[in-house]
Amino acid sequence: MNDIDVVRLHPTPEQYAYAFGGPREPLLRVRPGTVVELFTEDCFGGLVRGPDDLPSTVCEFPYLNPVTGPIHVEGAEPGDTLAVHFVDIAPARDWAVSTTTFPHFGALTTTHSTAMLHDPLQEVVWRYGIDCERNSCRFQARFSDHTVELPLDPMHGTVGVAPAAGEVVMSITPGAHGGNMDTPELRAGTTLYLGVNVPGAQLAIGDGHCRQGEGEVCGTAVEAAMETVVVIDLLKGGAPAWPRLEDDRFLMSTGSVRPLEDAYRISQHDLVGWTSTLTGLHQLDAYQLVSQAALAPIGNVVDTNYTVVAKLPKTVLGGAPAYDGLHRSLREKGLDYLRTR
Repeated sequence: MNDIDVVRLHPTPEQYAYAFGGPREPLLRVRPGTVVELFTEDCFGGLVRGPDDLPSTVCEFPYLNPVTGPIHVEGAEPGDTLAVHFVDIAPARDWAVSTTTFPHFGALTTTHSTAMLHDPLQEVVWRYGIDCERNSCRFQARFSDHTVELPLDPMHGTVGVAPAAGEVVMSITPGAHGGNMDTPELRAGTTLYLGVNVPGAQLAIGDGHCRQGEGEVCGTAVEAAMETVVVIDLLKGGAPAWPRLEDDRFLMSTGSVRPLEDAYRISQHDLVGWTSTLTGLHQLDAYQLVSQAALAPIGNVVDTNYTVVAKLPKTVLGGAPAYDGLHRSLREKGLDYLRTR
């Protein structure tokens, strides 16, 4: 790997961040094109290890959803586009957990913003066995003997940069800066595009999931510490208004607000505009094409903002490359790293 800069970032417990933005010194400074090997702790900071470790007892608010960073990217200025390609995401332990979390959290229970007279759901913890060699994530029911082997599909729920205008946003909140989008699309092989708002971008990553259903309906995925490898690069100018994703088959736009229908509208609006720009199509032709060819997977309906993804197959774009083919070049660099490590 003589032509690839590789650096390692493994924070100590006191170095984790719990917000995007603010006067926090970066843990790492990198040049565009650098490969970063990083460790991320799970959303509970490793404190929930089994059924007896209720989050409301062992965790302290607001110290939830720790992120590794910030990472300062040299040359990044407001209005630029930061590209983060996920090369590899691997569980760091042979176990992971999921919970009904705190009493007022989740899509199917009373919450602070959806007030109901009924009691909140019981707080329960499930411990999953993780076997990377078998690509297995083992569900064990708490109230019966039922077990299911689910395939691993590692991803990161939280990736973002410092917000604009000096705003500080907790790591549990998704928005235009990225953050806790909780979309399963953020797996290895995906490139994330983020608009830069402050010098250096101040990238941070966390909230690893061994797998997650769309919507993250109970409030948590299969939460795990991760060993993750990313390639970080930079395009001058062209900052997207909302985070965008690209893999080998799809272009994707995101929206993260409440209500859910506005998150849907934002993601679809951005995808229509992106399609029009790439293909030269009239906006209404792009609108029609996206209407008939796009998918709309849900990221989450449990966080402080909800996230929806608009997802368009590249095959309908006539070969027009996004961001001058940056995803392909970052994918190749990631594969070179994997072949030689």
